[in-house]
Amino acid sequence: MYFRILGALRTRPSQITKIAPSLDLLERIKDKAVHIHDPVVDPNKIKYGTYFKSIDECIRNVDVLIISTPQDLPNFKRLLSNGSQLGMNFSYEEQKKPNGIAEAFIIGEKFIGTDSVCLILGDNMFYGSGFTKILKKSVEEVEKNNKAKVFGYYVNNPSRYGVVENDKNGNVISLEEKPKNPKSNYAVVGLYFYPNHVIKTAKNIKPSNRGELEITSINNSFLKNKSLIVELFDKNFTWLDSGTHESMLEASNYIHTIEKRTGLKIACIEEIAYKLGYINKKKLHQIIDYIGDNQYGDYLKKIKDGI
Repeated sequence: MYFRILGALRTRPSQITKIAPSLDLLERIKDKAVHIHDPVVDPNKIKYGTYFKSIDECIRNVDVLIISTPQDLPNFKRLLSNGSQLGMNFSYEEQKKPNGIAEAFIIGEKFIGTDSVCLILGDNMFYGSGFTKILKKSVEEVEKNNKAKVFGYYVNNPSRYGVVENDKNGNVISLEEKPKNPKSNYAVVGLYFYPNHVIKTAKNIKPSNRGELEITSINNSFLKNKSLIVELFDKNFTWLDSGTHESMLEASNYIHTIEKRTGLKIACIEEIAYKLGYINKKKLHQIIDYIGDNQYGDYLKKIKDGI
């Protein structure tokens, strides 16, 4: 959770003092988890937090925490920066050892604060009509009912994944992590929604035989307390897991085929940010100028012009 500081300009610029109250407040807080907009502040003087040029950007910013290995995290930082170019705010944390997916909630405890949380695995890809509605509905369900929500997808090789077993009425019976003899063909995908007490749950689970804090252990804890919702994706939806070299190739070929036939990009982050209102047309134009004259830039020009 982030604090936001909005400074008000009450005097003409010529009457501004050298030290703005917002800077003094930042010095007292000394916290990076602060968003600030103040027309009298020189952004170069800000030692803590993230500065935004407009009130709109400061208020509407979407907060995302990216967790990766010490080796890979610098590459994500170089690629995505602080996210302000997308009207978002990206923070970064290291998972120093492969201690399991569930450790993400412990690493991200300060970031999550008192909020509910969505966890997405970076090697998962989702494609299908109405996905945005599914995500919004899931947020509402978690915050309204204080329950966790996960998703199942039919696969031929469920032993590679966490597997969910349902009864005839769709109620969850069991969850198993990479079972040798799976009880169903429905894999739990890498998309999870949880209420805030998932942090406490993560701290209380024990490592599995693999020595990891398993996300399935988190889900089983919610299942035991009858506070787990599982939604099964239908056949019109595609989930791709690129966790192996072969599956990465399969996912790449699938996306290439769809994009080539339709002329539309899958998960173009600049397009999504623009259509959700995180950035305006002027900002999109700046991104296009930065990208230059190439196929990706030409696609964004079409988005800007209203395809």
